[in-house]
Amino acid sequence: MGYYKEINDKKYDKELLETAEKLVKGQGDGRISLADAEKLFAEVRDGAKYTDIEKDTMAYIRKNFKWTDEADKWFRTAIRKWAAKK
Repeated sequence: MGYYKEINDKKYDKELLETAEKLVKGQGDGRISLADAEKLFAEVRDGAKYTDIEKDTMAYIRKNFKWTDEADKWFRTAIRKWAAKK
């Protein structure tokens, strides 16, 4: 298995996708909460920059997973501030 996962002939960050899947399984209502969003953000930040693959992956996660309004707003603000510094 590689670092990427292909969905409809497009490459995504496999680790980010797996993290999102784990976060919505089990407890809770199946949505990405603020705490979950913080975990995803920490994973994105582990690299030196916000890569195009990570951007595409997070766009996919934001579109295909249910988020609480609070988590969605927080994540978009946090990623924008962090990416602007890079």
